Amino acid sequence: MDHYLEVFVKVVEKGNFSKAAEDLHMTQPAVSQYIKVLEESVGARLLERSNKFVRLNKAGEIVFHHAKEILALYSNMQYLIDDLTNKASGPIAIGASYTFGEYILPHIIARLQAKYPLITPTIQIHNTKEIIDLVQTHQLDIGIVEGQINEKIPNVEIVSEDKMVIVASPLHPLLKEQSKRKISELGKETWILREKGSGTREAAEHLFQHFNFTPKKIMEFGSTQVIKESVEAGLGISLLSQWAIKKELMYGFLEIVDVEGLPFKRNFSILTSSPYQTKALQQFIETLRDYLGD
Repeated sequence: MDHYLEVFVKVVEKGNFSKAAEDLHMTQPAVSQYIKVLEESVGARLLERSNKFVRLNKAGEIVFHHAKEILALYSNMQYLIDDLTNKASGPIAIGASYTFGEYILPHIIARLQAKYPLITPTIQIHNTKEIIDLVQTHQLDIGIVEGQINEKIPNVEIVSEDKMVIVASPLHPLLKEQSKRKISELGKETWILREKGSGTREAAEHLFQHFNFTPKKIMEFGSTQVIKESVEAGLGISLLSQWAIKKELMYGFLEIVDVEGLPFKRNFSILTSSPYQTKALQQFIETLRDYLGD
């Protein structure tokens, strides 16, 4: 049955039978027969067909969602069996929220590849909520997320603490005096923040709640890099991870505003889709721990 699901998923992803047949090295009639058998086995039509394309109906959406999860589980089972007798090798599907994925993960992957060249990682970067969803539906082997995980989900572990600071352009008036600032002094400033659902935005909201403080103006951007450029240009201030601003601090593009009660601390956590880990995944987690501990 797994092969029927594989053919079905490929047809949906490619949007027609001929492209799916080409990718699967099958004839188009064979692909059509596989879909027919699958539809008969589930007792429902799954695809709406035309001369140019196919698309999912309601039943098809249900089967497609679960088919991807079933195929991921089957693939992981096979890797685990193969892994019992082999060296650390093979694919790892890694997901990370933006701060970790953009500023920390590349260095971990470089260290991993230097030591274990047969491991082949693939990376997805999304906000924290999306990474959690992808791990829970077995589309990722491991996710690394920032902030508080509110859901009661298995296989979660805190691996590091992240320090977050308020940054501004070196020419910003907040930096003209050397004394510590109170958070209440920043109420009139423009705060440039990530979108809701991101770990960095969640940290900012927790900061505001902790100090019973509400900025009068917030600008929202979907990229940490854009936020840094905007702060450097003098558009406003932001709360960012120290991991994300290392280069900017080194070259003097940004400066930390000295505020009472900061840095604000949050956690980096890992979550895995299964309690069973391949050797490749074990070595990735070990490399991650070593890097964060340096």
